[in-house]
Amino acid sequence: MFIGRSDELIYLNNSYRSKNSEMIVMYGRRRIGKTELLRKFAVDKKHLFFSCDLSTEKEQLRQISTAIYDLTKEPFLKDSIFTSWESVFEHLFTKFSESIDLIIFDEFPYLCNSNHALPSILQKLWDKYHKSKTINLILCGSYISFMEKEVLGAKSPLFGRRTGQIFLQPFTFEEAREMLPKYDKREMVYTYSILGGIPAYLEKFDDNISIEANVKEKILDKNSYLFSEPRFLLIEELREPSTYFDIIRSLAFGNTRLNDISQDTQIHDRAKVNKYLSVLKKLHIIDRQVPVTEDKPEKSRKGIYRLEDQLFRFWFRFIFPNISYLQEREVDYVWETKIESLLDDFTGASFEKICIERVKSLNKYNYLPFKFMKIGRWWDKSEEIDIVCVDEVGNYLFGECKWRNRKLGKKEYFQLEEKSKQFSVKGEKYFCFLSRSGFSPTLWNLAAKDKNILLFDYCEE
Repeated sequence: MFIGRSDELIYLNNSYRSKNSEMIVMYGRRRIGKTELLRKFAVDKKHLFFSCDLSTEKEQLRQISTAIYDLTKEPFLKDSIFTSWESVFEHLFTKFSESIDLIIFDEFPYLCNSNHALPSILQKLWDKYHKSKTINLILCGSYISFMEKEVLGAKSPLFGRRTGQIFLQPFTFEEAREMLPKYDKREMVYTYSILGGIPAYLEKFDDNISIEANVKEKILDKNSYLFSEPRFLLIEELREPSTYFDIIRSLAFGNTRLNDISQDTQIHDRAKVNKYLSVLKKLHIIDRQVPVTEDKPEKSRKGIYRLEDQLFRFWFRFIFPNISYLQEREVDYVWETKIESLLDDFTGASFEKICIERVKSLNKYNYLPFKFMKIGRWWDKSEEIDIVCVDEVGNYLFGECKWRNRKLGKKEYFQLEEKSKQFSVKGEKYFCFLSRSGFSPTLWNLAAKDKNILLFDYCEE
């Protein structure tokens, strides 16, 4: 069953129905669902879907020749193949496009790997034919840095040719819930904190069994798909995986500042550490965050780094340090002594991300007291606030997210109100609380009397 991606499908179909030639670039990290989305989009259209691979140029020319013949039965391809990519695109953009509506190249970087001149060849023929013909071309790839530099970048031969682009993101929490509908909201928060919004990971879990059973069977078992997934991805994407392992491990155990990471990994050249962090950021494995109040976030010295990929965060926190036990199939021992008692604390950081998604959704549909223009976390040397929202006239919303087994009370409200005094607020102040376990009667009574206090019992269905 295909889930989500409605906005992307609408965009692709609108582009397809235009009377102009379209070159759409789609990219995003592996396992994000790009191929499934493109297959869903193409299912009712006459199309060529060519999955590029790492084989030689000659072999890929043979494969695409066969694919074109299977669609068109053109006699000249029955016993022969195209001898160059120039001849392939010449044919695709002329006679072929008159009968086949859509051309998709999946994992386009693999094709370029077999012939580095391919972007230039494609650019030349696109410029020659896109105005006189109606061509619907989609170039898709998982190597984010390649797609951004060699396809979308200013120095790429294809720069300026694309008519649109889709950078495919992981599912939001609410979208991920659709993949495991039998789980209640609390179970789904645990699942999302472990797997994030990557469709290929979510489909591995079975919502007929418990979170514990899923983790043991689908992640801790040394033969399972997810057991080695982060390690395989790093080895595939990076030249020095061992160094990146150290940096990600350091992040997983709470080191978020450049200096702390440098000391923990004993990579004393901070410029070198910064370079590694930049690579991980481009891969969307980590994210750099600054307080929401910073005017120039890219230059801020208050920046911290956090693991953005939830499976990486779980894997480096619980799998990597216990790999020896798991190789010996000590699955129950690792769950009971290394994971179970720490899972709620681990989930707390992910719950903040889920709550920010929720507040953004409330803002989108005008369910908040004002329409904010900025949202993010805030911190200084001694205090932090999980959510701060502000609009252009100076209204503020301050939010706290609590993933714990007791109800929030007036104490948490007064603490948040005290923290908010550090802000120069020109408009109204609002206080928002999102709780796993609900709220005390006294806080409910206070909120009933004060329209500036918003309460969300998050795990109530």
